[in-house]
Amino acid sequence: MSYIFRRIFYGLLTLWGASTLVFLLLRAVPSGPVEMILGESARPAQVQELRRELGLDKPILLQYRDFILGILRGKMGRSLLSGENVGAIIISHLPPTIYLALISILMTVFISFPLGIASSLSRRWDLPASFFSTFGLAVPNFWLGPILILIFSVQMKIFPVSGVGSIVHYFLPGITLSTSLSAYLTRIVKRSIDDEKGKSYFLALVSRGFTRQYIFRKHLLPNAMVPIITILGLETGALLTGAIITERVFSIPGIGTLLITSVNQRDYPVVQGVVLFIAGIYVLTNMIVDLSYSVIDPRIKVGGKIEKA
Repeated sequence: MSYIFRRIFYGLLTLWGASTLVFLLLRAVPSGPVEMILGESARPAQVQELRRELGLDKPILLQYRDFILGILRGKMGRSLLSGENVGAIIISHLPPTIYLALISILMTVFISFPLGIASSLSRRWDLPASFFSTFGLAVPNFWLGPILILIFSVQMKIFPVSGVGSIVHYFLPGITLSTSLSAYLTRIVKRSIDDEKGKSYFLALVSRGFTRQYIFRKHLLPNAMVPIITILGLETGALLTGAIITERVFSIPGIGTLLITSVNQRDYPVVQGVVLFIAGIYVLTNMIVDLSYSVIDPRIKVGGKIEKA
């Protein structure tokens, strides 16, 4: 239990550090939300009046105090531009990001697991897997997305260019996101299984006459899952918090798009709320991954320690 409480404490510390850093950085930007709302032609009296209404005329320490107290009360404030509740804004932009993340993760699992396992168990799959891994890691999302749009949307007219509405809209963005992740995870799957194949228990089971299918299903794969689950869990957290470049390329109104728009508009409460949400998802994902180790491998206790035989 002490480990769990430690994780919660470090998670809260991470949330505080991330939100504080964003609070300070946003207020260090020369132009602010008042100028964005009123425009460059606004008179000084109008600027001062709006700053007073928004609470931006207070000393920065008082603004920070109000910000922290608001978080402790479960209130992230309202948008400086629209006046909407920040929590409601985040929730309204969350579904597209969740759909995109789920589709990307499914594509990643269906590509990387079979390819990584096949390349580890059969040499003829080693070259295709290596080529795919190198290609996937070398190709950036901001290049792959437009290329897919040009081929499958503009030329072949199979998929929509952008936007949301049905699962078809998420196919090209899902490929864009899952390509690099699949390439990386394919290497992790292959390397993890190869490491297990080099251990003494594998050679002992082979010498006793057990079939390779039995050894793989009962021993190799379960023992190799810890690093695989770690990478997959962390990347899932990254996808759930919004793939900024991909969402912008395909005009998906998700968390990543919301963050970029709010930063450009100097909408402090929204940016702070999104950053808190992103940090919270990362902390929660890390905690779930850590706690899952003891389920995947019974030798591992909830603190990352391996029980002695």
